[in-house]
Amino acid sequence: MRKFLFNASVLGALFGGFTALRATLRGPRDWRLILVWLGWGISVALAVADVVKESQQDELENEPYDF
Repeated sequence: MRKFLFNASVLGALFGGFTALRATLRGPRDWRLILVWLGWGISVALAVADVVKESQQDELENEPYDF
């Protein structure tokens, strides 16, 4: 869990959610708002996928070789 919380891309995506929430509360509700939330969802998905891939790569590097 710590690797998700302290990853810069995940933190950036979460702070982007606050920006999207502010845009929802203050701005007009039109097609651009849908794009804001869609972009935020994609950025969160990519950040989480990056952490998972990095974690799997670390596990493979730390695995002992069996010949």
